[in-house]
Amino acid sequence: MAKKKKWKNLDGVVFSTNQDFEYQYNEDEQEETLEPREQDLRVMLDKKQRGGKKVTLITGFIGHEDDLKELGKMLKSKCGVGGSAKNGEILIQGDFRDKVVELLKNDGYKVKKAGG
Repeated sequence: MAKKKKWKNLDGVVFSTNQDFEYQYNEDEQEETLEPREQDLRVMLDKKQRGGKKVTLITGFIGHEDDLKELGKMLKSKCGVGGSAKNGEILIQGDFRDKVVELLKNDGYKVKKAGG
């Protein structure tokens, strides 16, 4: 089974006739998570491509995906709603901009309200 995973990450290599060929695997490097006071987060209301439903979108997080998910989990539990955290963005279902800005400021993050 480990062999199957090894071949899964081959990107663009079909076949090589060189007997000394060693494939260089692309390892995804995760960014170092910045301190909360160094983060520059933007909180905005979004309803594009969501069937007219409003979500609070937090962008600008720099760091590990695990830290992003932990922050998203904290915000979702404090707001009492669902959401998701991936690709450097946190989605909170509903319009919770003011509450999210207040929660992030209390945790020491540099945060601004963006959009209309």
